[in-house]
Amino acid sequence: MSESSSNGIGAMGLLGCIFVVLKLTGVIAWSWWWVTAPFWGGSVLVIAVVFVILLVAALAAVFLK
Repeated sequence: MSESSSNGIGAMGLLGCIFVVLKLTGVIAWSWWWVTAPFWGGSVLVIAVVFVILLVAALAAVFLK
């Protein structure tokens, strides 16, 4: 039986770490919302897509009744 595991932090995690270091060293003056976006941005995108799918399904159920 083979097990799959992911090693490392991934591209978005690395990008987020780079942004945090750049912010703390004063290289960039972005808002903390943008600096931390690589950490939480993917989750927000998934939630938004699920919300749109549910909204379309609800509207279809109402109008196709």
